[in-house]
Amino acid sequence: MLDILSIHDTASADISYRHVGSTDITRYEKMHVEVFKDAAKASIAVAHEIADLMRTKAGRGEKCVLGLATGSSPIRVYAELVRMHKEEGLDFSHVITFNLDEYFQLEPGSRQSYWYFMHEHLFNHVNVRPKNINIPRGNIPLDEVYEHCMDYEARIEAAGGLDFQLLGIGRTGHVGFNEPGSNSRSLTRLITLDHLTRVDAAGDFQGISNVPTRAITMGIQTINKARRIVLLAWGHKKAEIIQQTIEGERTSEIPATYLQDHPNVTILLDEESSAELRRFNTPWLVGPCEWTETLERKAIIWLSRHVDRPILKLTERDYNSNGMSDLLALHGSAYELNIRMFNILQRTITGWPGGKYGVDDSQRPERADPKRKRVIIFSPHPDDDVISMGGTFERLVTQGHEVHVAYQTSGNIAVTDVDALRYAEFTRDLNDGFGAGNARLDFIIEELSGNRQKSEPDSPDIRKIKGLIRRGEAVAGARFTGLTDEYIHFLDMPFYETGKHLKNDLGPEDIRLVRELIERVRPHQIFAAGDLADPHGTHKVCLDAIFRALAELKSDSPNTVEDTWLWLYRGAWQEWPIHEIEMAVPLSPAQVEAKRNAIFFHQSQKDGAMFQGEDQREFWQRAEQRNRETARLYNQLGLTEYEAMEAFRRWHF
Repeated sequence: MLDILSIHDTASADISYRHVGSTDITRYEKMHVEVFKDAAKASIAVAHEIADLMRTKAGRGEKCVLGLATGSSPIRVYAELVRMHKEEGLDFSHVITFNLDEYFQLEPGSRQSYWYFMHEHLFNHVNVRPKNINIPRGNIPLDEVYEHCMDYEARIEAAGGLDFQLLGIGRTGHVGFNEPGSNSRSLTRLITLDHLTRVDAAGDFQGISNVPTRAITMGIQTINKARRIVLLAWGHKKAEIIQQTIEGERTSEIPATYLQDHPNVTILLDEESSAELRRFNTPWLVGPCEWTETLERKAIIWLSRHVDRPILKLTERDYNSNGMSDLLALHGSAYELNIRMFNILQRTITGWPGGKYGVDDSQRPERADPKRKRVIIFSPHPDDDVISMGGTFERLVTQGHEVHVAYQTSGNIAVTDVDALRYAEFTRDLNDGFGAGNARLDFIIEELSGNRQKSEPDSPDIRKIKGLIRRGEAVAGARFTGLTDEYIHFLDMPFYETGKHLKNDLGPEDIRLVRELIERVRPHQIFAAGDLADPHGTHKVCLDAIFRALAELKSDSPNTVEDTWLWLYRGAWQEWPIHEIEMAVPLSPAQVEAKRNAIFFHQSQKDGAMFQGEDQREFWQRAEQRNRETARLYNQLGLTEYEAMEAFRRWHF
């Protein structure tokens, strides 16, 4: 992966990045692309490019005109700009800003508005002049929209045009809110939002029914007039649309492809969002490869699926016809390659996720010793344990291991007001039946009954009720697997407890809670969520807390974790690619049914969960389909056919 080396004045088309290897590997890419190890490093690089531009323009006595974006992608960019303002004196007094878009018929003070977003993340923390801040107005009458949009275009022109435009990208391929069908010559206008765009925003609005259906957005032509454009994309969910944007043809169905017309555009990606680009996904089809064991595994599995033939039936012609003749030459024959890869995959399959005592474990995913392992299953939300690894959870318990489950957050924001009201009214009626007082409950019920704005965060009392709902469901699900209450832990990590979709950054107290549990249990195995496609980002923060806690323990108290192996499950939204799976636990039909029943205890997440994502099926349906698909893929490659499989990848920390 690449890192930035230096960034120069971007008022011109001149920009210097460090490139490695032959340009042949990027020959399918129609825009300049840079890939970073993670989003944090890329965000800092972008912030420094913007800061350099601001300083250069200030040195010339000129205004710096910035086009700014909202959404999760640029948040760290703004955080770094704020840091530079406070610690390095970065001056915003000569900066003029124009935001890309705003929801229509949303008041600026609403927490979901982009006006609020920009002030919360940037404008309230720097010395930009209020008169220089330009954001489309969403709270205007429909008959004034056209005039407002044309005035917005005129203000950009009057400012001298955009020196720099920061962009994110939606999964529909939209930039700004230019949804599929947008014209390359489009200007600022009112647009109807795509359903997928509204689904992605549903978490911010407490459900898709509350998401506006229209927005005002800069047009494609407006964006492409900027002298410099940088587009950011992070995470696995953006990988497919990024590949289509960068390597596909220009089309109104993917408006971001119109950026291919721009002479000075750079796409900045992290590893996950770049995964579908040909140079990373199928590098053997792009040019010569340095064949590692990992790449060989990926390529042979790809080849088997591509030609629809089990691994042991692949021929020399299959390898030669699909860009893998050099791999064949390295190993001498297809037979040698096939049998080696078949054995590697076969050894990932185990019915003993805690290891099988008294047998040779040299070809097994887990150690045989000790016979009874201490295990911690970390569950970011109160249902991730049973959704993602319910079968493995039950098997670890029944095979006699000391299993602890730790629910890292309360999960309260995923409970609807309707459910909270139902439980509050039940509790009131129960108290009445036993002669208990209800003064505080009456106030909460009144609040839940509609005497608050949907944009308001939940009060501590409401959060408490919602958290208790999910806690009760989690306990019931864990007990169903055979666990007793003494092994069930609720961490209630503070970063989560904001009462709104936007969470705080990971803090020392969050890490302390995780670390103390690890110190107390001294686990041989940790299972944690490696699912970074989680639509509200909680999984990543929870995983980072585990990484940080383990790093601290490895430094401060290495004996605590010297025997600890960390296994990552993927989650409710996706599965590990089969070439990355290091342990696959088969499930029988009865175990699939038992897992389903454990998930059913999470009633608040059934029949239309708050954070459904783009998949409208219930979580138990997704989990079963994903587990059955993993088993089907193993069988397609020529291995034993199972009903379903749960998959894990080991993290070497």
